[in-house]
Amino acid sequence: MTAFETLHASDAPVVTAPDGSDVHILLGLPGGGMARFDLAAGRTSLAVTHRTVDEIWTVIAGSGEMWRRQGGRESITPLAPGVCLTIPLGTHFQFRSLGPGPLQALAVTMPPWPGPDEAVPVPGQWPVAGGDAP
Repeated sequence: MTAFETLHASDAPVVTAPDGSDVHILLGLPGGGMARFDLAAGRTSLAVTHRTVDEIWTVIAGSGEMWRRQGGRESITPLAPGVCLTIPLGTHFQFRSLGPGPLQALAVTMPPWPGPDEAVPVPGQWPVAGGDAP
């Protein structure tokens, strides 16, 4: 049996994701994990694809765009609070924050995030912007 866990988001450890965003590590269970991604205004992430995980994101603050590509299909989705989207395994994706504040999204990763080698850099839609490339 899995024990109950409780975490206040302000106490979550913060790490830098392989794509360059700030990640607040929330809680997880054997089937998946949750995190909050923050990307400061004017920043553009590194484009990546995942080796083993699917993700579902919902935007909670800010505005931006998400580029996704699977094979010959690609799209750019406007991001604003309430937008929810999937990043299926193997999808190439990149996101950017258009400001004025940071773009923030809650994400569920299935299975749980295995570590920094999970994300593989790929060619993206936009140049990385707003800080040092990861």
